[in-house]
Amino acid sequence: MNKLKHLLLITLLGSALFSCQDDEDQILEAPIISEFHFGDGGSHSTDGNAYSGTDLHLEALIMAQANISSITLTIHGHDLTVGEGETEWDYSETFTDSKYLVRNPVFHEHVDIPPTAPKGEYHVVLEVTDLTGQTSEIEGHLHILAPVSVSDLEMDETVERGSDFHLEFMIQAVHGIHQISVDIHGHGIAIGEGETEWHFDQIFEEGYHGLTEAEFHEHIDVPSTAPAGEYHMSITVEDEDGNTSVQEAHIEVTSNS
Repeated sequence: MNKLKHLLLITLLGSALFSCQDDEDQILEAPIISEFHFGDGGSHSTDGNAYSGTDLHLEALIMAQANISSITLTIHGHDLTVGEGETEWDYSETFTDSKYLVRNPVFHEHVDIPPTAPKGEYHVVLEVTDLTGQTSEIEGHLHILAPVSVSDLEMDETVERGSDFHLEFMIQAVHGIHQISVDIHGHGIAIGEGETEWHFDQIFEEGYHGLTEAEFHEHIDVPSTAPAGEYHMSITVEDEDGNTSVQEAHIEVTSNS
């Protein structure tokens, strides 16, 4: 009976040792990242589009067999041309918040996009590392757009003084139009007899305020006393967050003689 007990004990110890060895030899799989979405932070969009001067919303599901040790997010441009008033923008941050240092966290962050960030396509990479050193990454493409844009500008090239000319264009303003201002002034034009210096400056709100998409279509009167010559026009569209889009144009005022 004692021999049988001895044999049983050896068998149990052997099984336990093999079990521990199996646990030690077990290789955990790298984290799995899915449902990686991002877009405009204001609307929690997931369409891959965001706007300079606002924030970017990002989210992802992470499944892991060991606790997460860090999550790194990087964003960089694809050979973008840096325009006037813009500054090259790259972003990199490693997140080690306690809410992420678990097995299956949900990644959810908002990243500020500078108002000077160049418009265009950006590469986004999310890298997840667990406590065993296993790393996985997922990537996507982000398009940074202007929060206010003007397109399809149409206007008369010349106008006879004492008459009017038409001005039209399309407006896209993701945060809503606040106002549209049109400024017209002459380029060192000599003022003749019976003429009066003409400077047009008007703000348009009615019919446009609060809209995210609108067609601007107005007729502007030119006084009969306006000196003939070339005039410079500046069109400024401002949204509800203070972002602006400025368009420049020229128009020739002709005499009616």
